[in-house]
Amino acid sequence: MQATHDLALTVQQRADGQYIWMMMAATEPVAGSDALYYRPACTAAAAQPSYSSALAVGIAELTRVAAAGSAPAVA
Repeated sequence: MQATHDLALTVQQRADGQYIWMMMAATEPVAGSDALYYRPACTAAAAQPSYSSALAVGIAELTRVAAAGSAPAVA
């Protein structure tokens, strides 16, 4: 059976015309809480000129990680 990982992808604007994607991995659940907590797992090496470009590159990386069947290491 393939392991599952709880990952999230977000895009941040660092400056005008500089957008980066960040993949985040869920941490261990907190007892008695329904909330999910995430930590940065990996970030874009280079900024993109638009939100949609950064999102597309992030989705490509998320797809690569999913195909490999392993979650990125959480720093």
